[in-house]
Amino acid sequence: MNPDENKGLTLLKKGQKGFLHLIFSRLGLIVLLLAFHVFLLFCVFHWFENFLPHIFGGTMIFTVGMVLYLLNSRMDASAKITWLIVIMLLPVFGALLYCYTRSDIGHRALKKRLNRLMGQENIPQSDRVMDRLSREAPSAAALARYLHRTGCYPACDRTDVTYFPLGERMWEEMLRQLEQAEHFIFLEYFIVDEGVMWGKILEILARKVKEGVDVRVMYDGTCEFSTLPHDYPRRLGELGIRCKMFAPVTPFVSTHYNYRDHRKILVIDGHTAFTGGVNLADEYINRLDRFGHWKDVGIMLKGEAVPSFTLMFLQMWNIDEKQPEFHRFLAYPTHAPENAPGYVIPYGDCPLDGDKVGERVYMDILNRAQRYVHIITPYLILDDEMETALKFAAERGVDVSLILPGITDNFAAHALAWTHYASLLDSGVKIFEYTPGFPHAKVFVSDDREAVVGTINLDYRSLYHHFECAAYLYGVPAISEIEGDFRETLGKCRKVTPQSARKEKWTRRLTGILLKAVAPLM
Repeated sequence: MNPDENKGLTLLKKGQKGFLHLIFSRLGLIVLLLAFHVFLLFCVFHWFENFLPHIFGGTMIFTVGMVLYLLNSRMDASAKITWLIVIMLLPVFGALLYCYTRSDIGHRALKKRLNRLMGQENIPQSDRVMDRLSREAPSAAALARYLHRTGCYPACDRTDVTYFPLGERMWEEMLRQLEQAEHFIFLEYFIVDEGVMWGKILEILARKVKEGVDVRVMYDGTCEFSTLPHDYPRRLGELGIRCKMFAPVTPFVSTHYNYRDHRKILVIDGHTAFTGGVNLADEYINRLDRFGHWKDVGIMLKGEAVPSFTLMFLQMWNIDEKQPEFHRFLAYPTHAPENAPGYVIPYGDCPLDGDKVGERVYMDILNRAQRYVHIITPYLILDDEMETALKFAAERGVDVSLILPGITDNFAAHALAWTHYASLLDSGVKIFEYTPGFPHAKVFVSDDREAVVGTINLDYRSLYHHFECAAYLYGVPAISEIEGDFRETLGKCRKVTPQSARKEKWTRRLTGILLKAVAPLM
C-alpha cells in the first residue's frame, strides 16, 4: 500500500505490471495452459474431420446439411454468412467449432442463475408516471413498456440529470459525491487501472470503509490480461473493500469468455448514480496520452431513477452469493427532487437472454426521428438491421450524423468501420472523424427531446456479447447540453465524403475487406 500525494492510493509496486511480469505470473501459466487446451481441441476436431465423412457419406453431404441448417436458423444474417464461410472452408472442423461455440457449455449455470436473480427482485412501475408519460409522449411510453418488460427497469420522473462532456469533469464530480457517502458505495467497471484516477478514488474508498460505509467493487476479468494482477481483489479486501472479478481467466476454453461485463456503474447511497463511457483509468481523464485527446462523456443521476442502477449492480454481484441481498439497498431513500422535468429510464442489456435491448432502443430512436439523430461511437461494426435503420432514417430526410475516431485504438475495428462508409454515405448518412484523437463516448440524441448515454457501442461486441447499461432520457434539460456538445465536437472533425472514403489507405481498405467475413466474431 503506497500513499502518493499526487496519485492517491496505490496497491501495486513498480514492476508489478508489464510484459515480463505477465509472462512469469499466474496469468502466464494460465495462458500457457489455455493454449494447450486450444491445441487439444484442434487435434480432436482434426481427427473428427478425417473420421466423420466416412460415417456421413462424404464431406459434401455433411457440408450441405450444415448450410441448410444455418440458413434456417434464427441467427442474425451477418453471423450466418460468417459461419457459412467457416464451414465451407473447413467443413467438419467448422461444424464442430460452431456446435461448441453455440452450445451452453461454459455459461449454462451463469444463464440459469441470472434468470433466477432477475425474477427475484424488481422495481415496480409507477402508474402515475406511466399515465403521464403516455399522455405527453405515447411513443416514448411504448419504449418504456418494452424496457420494463426486459428487466424490471421502470420509467421515472423526479430525477435530476447532469451531463459531463469530458471524463475529467465527471471524475471530479465523482470524487465530490464519494466524499459524501454514508451507507454504501457500489462500483462496477469494465477496466480498472492504477494511476491518478483510480488512486484518488481508492483513497476515498479506503477512508469510507473505516467510517462504516459498505464498499463493493466489481470489474471484468480481462483486466488480469492488461492492468491488474489476479490477487488484486485480495489486496482491496485487506483495506476492507469487498471486490470481485467477473469471469476471471481460467486455463479452459469456454464460451463464457465471450460475455464480458462492459458496464460502468457507480452508485452512492441509493440516491446518486453515474454511468457513461468512462472507465477507471488515466486515459479516460486525459492524464495519459494514448490516442490523442480522449473524448468521453457521462451522466450523473439523482433521484427516483437511481435504484435501477443499484439493482443492476446487485444482480451481477449476487451471481455467486448463496443469500442474495436486494431489499436492504433498494429501500434507501432516493431524495428525489420534486420538480425535476422529464423522464429517465435506466436499463441493462444481458447477452444471455436473446433480447438485443441496446440495439432495439437505438433502432426505435432512429425509426421515430423526425429531424435529426446525432451519434457518437468509437466503433462501427454493424449488423444488417442496424445499418438498414441508419440508412432508412437518412432516406426519410432525417439528419443522421455519426462522429467516429480520427485516431483509433483498434486498427481492425477502424478498418471494419470503413466497410460501412460507402453504403451509409449513399443513403445520405453523414460521417465525421474526430481529428484531435479518440471519441470513446456512446451517445444518441434526437430531435431535442430524447437521448441515450451509456456504455453501448455500435458494434457486435456491445450489441450481442457484452453486459451493458445505459440511461434513456426524455424531456430532461440535459438533452440540450448533449446536443450542444455534439455540435461543438463536430467542429473538431473532418467530414468523410465518398471521394475521401475511396482514397483511404489501401491497408485499411484491404484489412476491412478481409475481416468483413468474421466481423460478427469481433
